[in-house]
Amino acid sequence: MHDVVVTEDLLRRLPKAELHVHLDGSLRPATLIDLARGAGADLPTWDEEELARWMLAEDTRNLEEYLAKFAVTLSVMQHPDALERIAFELAEDNAREGVRYLEVRYSPILHTRGGLPLTETVEAPLRGLRRAEEAYGIRTALIICGIRNMEPGTSRDLADLTVAFKGRGVVAFDLAGAEYNYPAKKHKDAFFTVINRNMATTIHAGEAYGPESIHQALHYCRANRIGHGTRLYEDPDLMQYVNDFRVPLEICLTSNVQTRAVPSFAEHPLRRYFDAGLVLALCTDNRLVSGTTVTDEYLRAHEHLGFTWPELARLARMSFEAAFLHYDEKQELLAEIDRDIEALRAEAAAQRAG
Repeated sequence: MHDVVVTEDLLRRLPKAELHVHLDGSLRPATLIDLARGAGADLPTWDEEELARWMLAEDTRNLEEYLAKFAVTLSVMQHPDALERIAFELAEDNAREGVRYLEVRYSPILHTRGGLPLTETVEAPLRGLRRAEEAYGIRTALIICGIRNMEPGTSRDLADLTVAFKGRGVVAFDLAGAEYNYPAKKHKDAFFTVINRNMATTIHAGEAYGPESIHQALHYCRANRIGHGTRLYEDPDLMQYVNDFRVPLEICLTSNVQTRAVPSFAEHPLRRYFDAGLVLALCTDNRLVSGTTVTDEYLRAHEHLGFTWPELARLARMSFEAAFLHYDEKQELLAEIDRDIEALRAEAAAQRAG
């Protein structure tokens, strides 16, 4: 089946799902400038290209330095109109590169500095996502994040918020933020608040800390998916468990290199995980801060890790398999995706033959 030459254009057209992207790390530079002017916020530069370069985490030495970039974006994300616009544009950008299903994550507590009620910090991005769905036909959902280095009580409040929006656009609860020295198990009450209402969970784990972090996410907090899971291979027994129980990993190649979770693209364990049969989803993490797109992540898997067209198509399908969708919706979507991927393969093969 190596009858298809992998190109950036082909990967852009490949139907994809994006399951791990942060709202506050994925603004357009022009939007960041426009919102900063309106909010009276300071920026490192007012030149769009220079700002994009400044926001890019090229010289970060660890996860904490990577996360420091978010102080700039959060300064303009304290008004409902800004949240709605950013969510709409994020979905629009994804739709334009072949993303059919999008889960956007963020922590509402970070958008209340100006007195915005927590409920409105959810309603506003949902309005933006709904507008994008109507305009582009993309399916979208929100994931609410607790923050590791905040008090567990805050996570419980955010878990309550997650439950309050069940069936209204919010599909899961997450735990993000600095991983080292902030164990997930301290927030387990928040996770059981969500689990007891039959909602999904995912946790950032195994990025800045080892497989013990993934173990806690799975066994203390009952995570349905793992955000990153980069260092899972360090514990082969746990990796076998993850594989046996089909727990998906949300893989972010570029971000992992930038945070020094891995030394290089070529040394990323994605290939090892794929060959072992794990369920995987290629994701961006942050489009602005990492300077990437979903298409770019697939292209890097091809260029640095040798993924062929059939393997990339399999990765794309797995991203839909891992989505927090109801079973019947997922099966319907997968049938559509299978048809479209085969049509795309046939077209590319015919062009090569001709």
